Amino acid sequence: MKAATRIGLGLAGLAVVGGAVYAAPRFLEHGADTAEQRLGARPGTSKAAPAGTPFTLVATGDIIPYPSIIQRSQDDAGKPGEYDFRKILAGVKPLVAAADLAICHHEIPYGRPGGPYTGYPAFKAPHQLADALKDAGYDSCSTASNHTLDDGYDGLTRTLDHLDRVGLRHVGSARSAEEAKAPALLSAGGAKVAQLDYTYGTNGIPLPAGKPWAVNLIDQGRIIADARAARAAGANVVVLSIHWGTEWQTAPDQQQRDLAQALTASRGADGLPDIDLVLGTHNHVPQPYEKINGTWVVFGMGDQVASFYEPEKARGNMSSIPRFTFAPAAAYSGRWEVVKAEYLTQYSDMGPPFRVVCASCAADRPEYARVDKEVTAAVTSRGAVGQGLEHASR
Repeated sequence: MKAATRIGLGLAGLAVVGGAVYAAPRFLEHGADTAEQRLGARPGTSKAAPAGTPFTLVATGDIIPYPSIIQRSQDDAGKPGEYDFRKILAGVKPLVAAADLAICHHEIPYGRPGGPYTGYPAFKAPHQLADALKDAGYDSCSTASNHTLDDGYDGLTRTLDHLDRVGLRHVGSARSAEEAKAPALLSAGGAKVAQLDYTYGTNGIPLPAGKPWAVNLIDQGRIIADARAARAAGANVVVLSIHWGTEWQTAPDQQQRDLAQALTASRGADGLPDIDLVLGTHNHVPQPYEKINGTWVVFGMGDQVASFYEPEKARGNMSSIPRFTFAPAAAYSGRWEVVKAEYLTQYSDMGPPFRVVCASCAADRPEYARVDKEVTAAVTSRGAVGQGLEHASR
């Protein structure tokens, strides 16, 4: 059952990183009036925040509604001009809804009502996808990708407006400079969770004139600064979503490896990690999990919703679902740590009808067993099992 509470956005406090000063986002909850009431204690003081209880965080990969998927959603709606993605996601809804926090990656923008809706290279999807994501149980979505600007700044704005409409948090793209500074703020088990998000680029589409803040681009210094600003505001957990790597490549590339090493090695003045979890997207195929400098890195989950018909791209219909259990850190007051790391496997089953399913939940079926085996090989290819990663089937 969901444990997350709705939290608003604001700014308070400052974080200093490398001589630069960054505004720290505030956690506003249930009308609390003071920082002590909101956070339990100011960061850096000896007074402990509430101990809290363990919570689970689930994430899924790139949602890319190709034309065939959009057509399927229209068929499922049963009425011309209407779109219903709920049946497509019904197979993984139990996993998503059962998590205390669930994060999606929203790869593409929404088109204007009534369309046209398009596929590669410039995607535009029906906004009813937002309703299905909310129905499935997601709490927040990363929105920075190489396709964020496929329909320009209008498409970006339209997408965030609809995520707001259904009550989904989002981070990675923004409608204002102020919004761009703020992480997605979540709460579970008594912990304050900040989600950050960045992409390697926007397929050569320039950032909107006068709006350099519209899409968060990968910059190591900025990521660390933003993570520390979130800590200064009282975040017990910082989750980094990141759109990176080389498409169709199972092994993480040099940029991924170098950046993962640098970000997980980054420590605050207290000597503790700036980032608690890294969730990668973009590659279209499952990539490895690895604990680096004591922090779990999911290099790439693969696409959650995709429809690749070409045999040579069949791997693009497979992905993993990481599930991490966080609990208060016994040795560090106010900090939380991963106490259990799991993964499930997922499959965009072409059908008919097209449906997204949990492959490891139904591995008694030969086709799903094959998918489960292939995804597992990718996920565990950098020694994650020896580092404590477990395979889950429900």
